[in-house]
Amino acid sequence: MDNTTKTAAELKAELAKKDAQSASAAAKDKAISARQTIASVLDEGTFVEIGAYVKRTFDERDYEGVICGYGAIDSRLVFVFAQDFYRMKGAFDDVQAKKICDLYALAVKNGAPVIGVFNSAGAVLGEGVDALGAYGKVMRAVSDASGIIPQIAYINGVCAGSAAVIASMFDVIVAAGEKASIYVSPISTLKAKNAGAAETGFANGLVDKLYATDAEALGGIRALVNYLPQNNMEGTVTELCTDDLNRAVDLSFVGGSYDMKNVLAAISDGGNYFELSENYAPEAVCALASVGGTVSGIVANQPKENGGRLTPNAARKIAKFVSMCDAFGIPVITLVDSEGVTAGDDYENAPYAAELAKLAYAYSGAETAKVTVVLGSAYGSAFVLMGSKSIGADVAFALDTAKISILSPKAAVAFLENEKVAKKSRDELEAEWAAENAAPVKAAVHGEIDDVIAASELRMRICAALSMLASKCGGAPARKHANLPL
Repeated sequence: MDNTTKTAAELKAELAKKDAQSASAAAKDKAISARQTIASVLDEGTFVEIGAYVKRTFDERDYEGVICGYGAIDSRLVFVFAQDFYRMKGAFDDVQAKKICDLYALAVKNGAPVIGVFNSAGAVLGEGVDALGAYGKVMRAVSDASGIIPQIAYINGVCAGSAAVIASMFDVIVAAGEKASIYVSPISTLKAKNAGAAETGFANGLVDKLYATDAEALGGIRALVNYLPQNNMEGTVTELCTDDLNRAVDLSFVGGSYDMKNVLAAISDGGNYFELSENYAPEAVCALASVGGTVSGIVANQPKENGGRLTPNAARKIAKFVSMCDAFGIPVITLVDSEGVTAGDDYENAPYAAELAKLAYAYSGAETAKVTVVLGSAYGSAFVLMGSKSIGADVAFALDTAKISILSPKAAVAFLENEKVAKKSRDELEAEWAAENAAPVKAAVHGEIDDVIAASELRMRICAALSMLASKCGGAPARKHANLPL
């Protein structure tokens, strides 16, 4: 008996039976099924399935290995598709692609985020080239939605081949558990230890968040959704702020090799922030946080990691994050404390210049609000590339203890004043050079810094700048023509 000869009640009963079988199989595998995943990430009782009865016409065994629908996270509309490994092993085919593409069409029309749960053994081999075309259709749907609605990929099983490409097109990739994997080549051809594991992807920047369990990961996704707007037209996300906007912050620890994450906690509302890609390029920190009630992206150098120097990976990490923030109108706060760029043959072979160019493009092209603060060192190209005024910052501050110059004091003395070392110690010469040439006031005099501020004022001044920039419009204002003085 095919679907067209069954009553709706019979079909629903059949679906409920299949769901129970999936849940039972998942439990034996110490996992959760696709429907359980959806129920856990959404507000209780809000999920509405679409395309529930769709199945391949030639196959009487089961319904499609993907569940699609919509629901709410903290009362905000979201769309979800979840491949069910415990139903036909989540096998991908043209019908599954149609269900996902139909869901995307609804999500874009309604301006709501998409969460995609990836867990599939791969394509239905019997479909041949049609299966390849099916992957292409989903890639097109994801690409067309990119920059319009937020897309979050969740990997809690196998995400291989073309599915790995699709997941990598999402804005953020979250993974959980030892069974999570993402790879393109057949796993049998991979020789490196842990090749294809989500843990490896977390280390190389492919996976943005890695959790130990499904429960932790789904809680993380719920938190992430609250930091993101519904779509690119919604504007900056604001929320009620109970933390004093004028709260003084203690940055007495700033200097030398300190942990920049303590600064993020100091300026963020309630000390809370959501970091992305923390295991990749640790010399840079990228996080989402509410600052004075305005959800912002925070970019920062990490002084305790190689002096916060810009590496190819750090540049790529920051550029990707700034691009995402700009796509959705999320203001970017940049905290600078960097000894400069990193020298060495290994970095030049990256290729280094091309990665730094991506960072320059990201900041220069970003039309969202941009506030930059130099906390400590800002030497050479690092000062320019880390959201300087010359590259597009709307407002730029420097702490009164900051040091800004074309060369570090150490390099400057070695290059320009090495002959004086016999008369004075190198440390004395470096201190003198820094005082005379790297004082933040000099940068302010030349218009590269708007104000030199006390460390205690950091949160207050950032909040004020974000408030002023709340109505910023990207690009040139629209007009018919100027009003000529005739």
